Amino acid sequence: QSELLSILAHDDAIWSVAWGTNKKENSETVVTGSLDDLVKVWKWCDERLDLQWSLEGHQLGVVSVDISHTLPIAASSSLDAHIRLWDLENGKQIKSIDAGPVDAWTLAFSPDSQYLATGTHVGKVNIFGVESGKKEYSLDTRGKFILSIAYSPDGKYLASGAIDGIINIFDIATGKLLHTLEGHAMPIRSLTFSPDSQLLVTASDDGYIKIYDVQHANLAGTLSGHASWVLNVAFCPDDTHFVSSSSDKSVKVWDVGTRTCVHTFFDHQDQVWGVKYNGNGSKIVSVGDDQEIHIYDCPV
Repeated sequence: QSELLSILAHDDAIWSVAWGTNKKENSETVVTGSLDDLVKVWKWCDERLDLQWSLEGHQLGVVSVDISHTLPIAASSSLDAHIRLWDLENGKQIKSIDAGPVDAWTLAFSPDSQYLATGTHVGKVNIFGVESGKKEYSLDTRGKFILSIAYSPDGKYLASGAIDGIINIFDIATGKLLHTLEGHAMPIRSLTFSPDSQLLVTASDDGYIKIYDVQHANLAGTLSGHASWVLNVAFCPDDTHFVSSSSDKSVKVWDVGTRTCVHTFFDHQDQVWGVKYNGNGSKIVSVGDDQEIHIYDCPV
C-alpha cells in the first residue's frame, strides 16, 4: 500500500472530496471543494490526475461536494448558503439552490440521484429535488447543528450527525426517526454506511470511530488509533474495509471484521478533511488543509 501521487491542487484548504465513475469515457472523476471558493473537477485515467474544470461561483469557501451515482453531475455547497449543481460533461452550472444561511454545511445525493440532502443549523435535514431545485421535505432530529449526513446505499435510511455528538437514523419511506445513537461526546464529522447498508461507521472529534448495526442500533465496535479529531470516514466497496482521516494528519485503513487498523498513511502536512475510495475500492483519495490531493494504491 503506497502513495501513487500528490499534487498541490488549490490555493487554500481543501475540505471535501468525491470520487465518481464516468461510464461514458471509461474514466473516473475526482471533485474537490476548497476554501479558495473553487470546485475543481479532475479526470483520473492511467494513474494520472488531470484538471478538467475549475468551477467558479461560490463565495465564503466550498465545504461539501458530492457526485451523483447515476448522472454526470456534481453538487457543491458553501458558506454563502448556496448549493450548486454542475454538469460534469461540460463544466457548466446547471442550477443554484438557496439553502438558507449556514444550512448547506454538508450535502449528499440520494442513491437514485433524485434528491439532495443537506444538514441545517437547527437540526433539520432538508431534502431538495435535483430536478426541481426546491425543498421537497425535511426530517427533524429536534437536535443541534447537523455537521454530517449519509444515505444508505439501499436508499432506506438517512443518518445525520450533530455538533453535540448525537446521531439520528431516519426511515426515508416514512420519514420516521428510527434510532438515536448517543455513543460519542463530541461533534460527528462524518458518517458512512457499509455497501450492504447493514453497518454505520461514525467519526467524531472525540478521536473515536464507532461501528453500529443499523437495524438494531447496537454498538458493534469502538476503534481508537487517531491522535486527534476524526474528520472523515468512507466505506470500501468491498464491504470489508473502510478508511478514515484525521486532524492528526494521517489516513488509516481499517478491517471491519477484525476492527483493526491495517495501514496508516502519513503523507499530509496538515489536517486531512476528506477521504474517499474509488468505485472498485482499489484506490483512495485524500485532501486537507495542506491544499493537496493525495492518491494511494489500496490492494483489496
